[in-house]
Amino acid sequence: MRSRPRLLALVTGLAVMLASLVALPTPASAAPLTKVLVFSKTAGFRHSSIPNGIAAIQQLGSANGFTVTSTEDAAQFTTSNLAQYQAVVFMSTTGDVLNASQQSAFESYIAAGGGYVGVHAAADTEYSWPWYGSLVGAWFDSHPAIQNATVKIEDQTNPSTAHLGTTWVRSDEWYNYRTNPRSSARVLASLDESSYSGGNMGGDHPITWCKTYGGGRAWYTGLGHTEASYTDPNFTRMLLGGLQVAAGSVTADCSPRTTTPPPTASGSTLRARANNQYVSAPNATTALIANKTSVGTTERFDLVNLANGNVALRAKGNGQFVAAENAGAAALIANRATAGAWETFQLVRNSDGTVSLRATVNNRYVAADNAGASPLIANRTSIGQWEKFDLVTTN
Repeated sequence: MRSRPRLLALVTGLAVMLASLVALPTPASAAPLTKVLVFSKTAGFRHSSIPNGIAAIQQLGSANGFTVTSTEDAAQFTTSNLAQYQAVVFMSTTGDVLNASQQSAFESYIAAGGGYVGVHAAADTEYSWPWYGSLVGAWFDSHPAIQNATVKIEDQTNPSTAHLGTTWVRSDEWYNYRTNPRSSARVLASLDESSYSGGNMGGDHPITWCKTYGGGRAWYTGLGHTEASYTDPNFTRMLLGGLQVAAGSVTADCSPRTTTPPPTASGSTLRARANNQYVSAPNATTALIANKTSVGTTERFDLVNLANGNVALRAKGNGQFVAAENAGAAALIANRATAGAWETFQLVRNSDGTVSLRATVNNRYVAADNAGASPLIANRTSIGQWEKFDLVTTN
């Protein structure tokens, strides 16, 4: 009986200690996501998937403990009103949607540590507001028809992409952007331009990224044009991770990568339109020529992404990079161990689905000379039929 007071005191002490631990404040950077604003005003093209996107975020909120306010009223953009939200979603907004005072309020919100999530046409918004262009990361340029494409997951540690494999094949409307955001943002996913028609970013085509900006955080994805996107669990899980990253409720590294991105495509071939023959790199001493009717090892190339949207061609036959020999004055040959200035090409996407290669060393286009009967050389100032190739992906 004498032990009861001691036991009671011990239990009471433990209870007080546990209560004090529960009451410890959570660091602001790891505060739970509790309130999200979804803004979907359009002053240009209006996507039919906007209601689907709003509903998907509301369902994510119900399942993950945060409330969602949806609005098309730009008057909601005041300093005091925005302060209650950890993240503001621009759900396929288009055109000029905020006036000067509303823009100022949003800038203040981000400066105070707020989060921005841009979905699809959020990149087709506020072209005359430079601050917003830097926030979203890149503005929309154009898009081909809706089609399947292979998405390459570049960061499998980010909460928005950690659930995905290294590649993800899906159908969407694939945006081209006016600039490449890679130098200022952490690219989380990019497109394999050889897997679909209409990409024009030279083989380095980011499609989802995050960044720190102006005191806050930004997360953007070019996915989300189609209504079906918002019932795809892979996409909605990615969207949830993006919300959490932007809100700062999870830890994520959104600093730009300084390393070269992975190859765009492994096992690509070039088929000259001039004669419908495949380009061959027979060895390190013989120039490339479009003279093969079938694809073997010597007709396969790795298309390797370089900085600023440029690419290099690495011959499968000998593992050497193709060089515009003698600064483009001599025929192309696969004889370089590394990719330098002479081995760097801009991959140009033509409107007819073909590609052209422009050597950066002399800004000349590669030609299948003599209708493919002579070695390839980078000596043309414009694109004609001899400068066009079909880029074909092989196994």
